[in-house]
Amino acid sequence: MPATLQLAVWNRRAQWLLGECARRFGETFTLRIAGQGTWVVISDPRDVEAAFKADPEVARAGEGNRILEPLVGSRSVLLLDGREHLRERRLMLPAFHGARMASYRELIAGIARAEIDRWPRGEPQRLRPRMQALTLEVILHAVLGVSDPARRKALRDALRRLLAMGTDPRWGAVFITLGPERLERFGPFRRVREPVDRLLYAEITERRAAAAATDGSRAAGGDIMSMLLAARHEDGSPMSDAELRDELITLLVAGHETTANALAWAAERLARHPETLARLAEEARAGEGTAYAAAVVQETLRLRPVISIVQRVLAAPFKVAGYELPAGTVLVPAIYLVNRRPDVYPDPERFDPGRFLGRPPGTYTWIPFGGGVRRCLGAAFAQFEMETVLHELAARAHIVPVRAAPEPVLRRAVTETPRHDAEVFICSAK
Repeated sequence: MPATLQLAVWNRRAQWLLGECARRFGETFTLRIAGQGTWVVISDPRDVEAAFKADPEVARAGEGNRILEPLVGSRSVLLLDGREHLRERRLMLPAFHGARMASYRELIAGIARAEIDRWPRGEPQRLRPRMQALTLEVILHAVLGVSDPARRKALRDALRRLLAMGTDPRWGAVFITLGPERLERFGPFRRVREPVDRLLYAEITERRAAAAATDGSRAAGGDIMSMLLAARHEDGSPMSDAELRDELITLLVAGHETTANALAWAAERLARHPETLARLAEEARAGEGTAYAAAVVQETLRLRPVISIVQRVLAAPFKVAGYELPAGTVLVPAIYLVNRRPDVYPDPERFDPGRFLGRPPGTYTWIPFGGGVRRCLGAAFAQFEMETVLHELAARAHIVPVRAAPEPVLRRAVTETPRHDAEVFICSAK
């Protein structure tokens, strides 16, 4: 198939293309995507482990994400490679420590309760937009810590316009066609990005001034932005304004749309599995932990990953799957294929959270957040947020699908979403 046609199919039906190629050619195959180079797709867990453990100076994930530079900025942890990436990652990790996550439980639960209680009962509702509103509110409070209502509204409105680009296939085509350099100068794109930058830089300036006036105490708040303001590089210097902006935008882009889509998929699955929804509601009302909610999240992300692949651009020759790949090859661990392996997950198309009860996911057989030194920084936060929201949903509402058949996958730019946005009837909780 010509590279341009492969690109067209990939942009519309990425998961179908991966599945069809795996069926025809096996665990390792090549795609040639116009403008993206030569991809070697892998799905054997041993090969995935080799890719994730490769020297980060050789297998460069940041280079593969460069198309996002106009959006997230050149200092984003997504774009850095090698030692630079590791330094930035270490700086940010404390903000996502497990103990800190627990402090957000009531905040997230309160936002979820308020959102769910607003949903009209007894009529069809598309839950993906509702989950987008919910996760954006979590970001405004937990990540940015914006307390002023007027400023929060301004940021909410500006961020919605910016984040919408990530799910608009037309913008996806613009990103690919123009490339990072020309997109940076593209007027319509700049007009959407600049209001967000202006508001974020104003927030950073004010918070720095408040911290300086109180000997740093105002920078030690519980939100993630406060923690990053207080973070220090190895030489004792703080993050620059530009560095902070880039990492905050990264957290917004990576943590909003993906979590909202994952929650929509969870709702789509739960609506078609009432016994699973009932068990989740029972756990939520009992208040005895989140073991089942965690299993629901893990099974949702296994069966309906919102991102189909991760990428490593090889800076030097690299051997994997019995092949010596030349420098410049894009090595592609396929999340979608790894998570559906029948030798790991019997009856892989069946939605069964019980797979994960008492059995934690495998490091190289469950990879919705990638892996190795590039594993998503916010993975623990995203799973924790999903567990909390799903508990509130199951306890406060009963959802019934509008259509009996499962919703097909719809590709929006780089994410995979329910075609009908998880459309359900919302009823009072049983």
